[in-house]
Amino acid sequence: MSSERIVVIGGGPAGLEAAHCVAELGVPVSLVERSPALGGTPISENYAALTPNFESAEVAMGRMIDRVVEEPGVDVRLESEVTDMDGEAGSFRLTVATGGAETVVEAGAVIVATGFQHFDPGRETQMYGYYEYPDVIALQDLEAMLKVHDVVRPSNGKPPERICFVQCVGSRDRRIGNEYCSKVCCGVASKEAIEVRQQLPDCKVFIFYIDMRMYGYWENEIYWPAQEQYHVQYVKGIITEVLQKGDKLLVRGEDTTMGRPMEVPMDMVVLSVGMEPSQGTRTVAKTLGIEQNKYGFIAASAPPLDTVSTSRPGIFACGAALGPADLEDTVSSAAAAAAKAVRLVRRRRVAVAAS
Repeated sequence: MSSERIVVIGGGPAGLEAAHCVAELGVPVSLVERSPALGGTPISENYAALTPNFESAEVAMGRMIDRVVEEPGVDVRLESEVTDMDGEAGSFRLTVATGGAETVVEAGAVIVATGFQHFDPGRETQMYGYYEYPDVIALQDLEAMLKVHDVVRPSNGKPPERICFVQCVGSRDRRIGNEYCSKVCCGVASKEAIEVRQQLPDCKVFIFYIDMRMYGYWENEIYWPAQEQYHVQYVKGIITEVLQKGDKLLVRGEDTTMGRPMEVPMDMVVLSVGMEPSQGTRTVAKTLGIEQNKYGFIAASAPPLDTVSTSRPGIFACGAALGPADLEDTVSSAAAAAAKAVRLVRRRRVAVAAS
């Protein structure tokens, strides 16, 4: 029997946008989120402000959450997971586990919005000392500090006088199999560098990069302002190791512009970690029987003109479940997935009515 309900798996930016769009189009939707709260990574990782417009992440995500929970056509299921599914496009049966109870939800289409996870910079190598030196942190760690206006060295609780970002940690790296660019890291680092300078005007900020990759309007929105207004120093180079020397961190590498080794002392080092498919993305892909690409993200079936359909008819994916994506890409693909899902269930309804 066909169903017009659409199930959205994941309650981050992509899932919230998809659920909102489906509901606005007049179709009932169930939003399944495994954590106790909606909002996804921007909330769970305590993001300070969004890239590139510096709006409070908590305020922006709160707005997205409110319009979903206040929508009568949305059934929100927190601390829940899809554990099984059978059927076909137009008439899926999904088993949803909440605590110790299981329920069956009938749906005409499914949208996967399970997001990403930050690369673990100590997973493969300790060349940067992430788990060894307390003053080596990652982008998301600095976000949490910026959110509460308390950027300090974890080792002594004092504000840093010199801080640097190391780009492409866990991205563009053939040794670990992540050959892709994570797309947002350069922009996020530039955004955070501006925020550090705003909160700590006397702190010197450096960004060590292989290539700076700014997409769309980010060049003028954050890259040039970081240099021209906030005097962030961009250094083209490759960082090979970070060592402790006294109460400082010694950052070693090569200045590729000058073609010479460099060794600079820092108070804090921020690793610009890339995106990887979340465990939820990997699990859901297997549960639903949809193909993943070589990196573990969900594979779109017909790119570049159809970026949200998957290998199984009736199942769509959006946001960072498909691969590295900024927030603009995320909400755009979520809206596209919602439109395709709604089209599918309405066409099925018309076909059933005509038969």
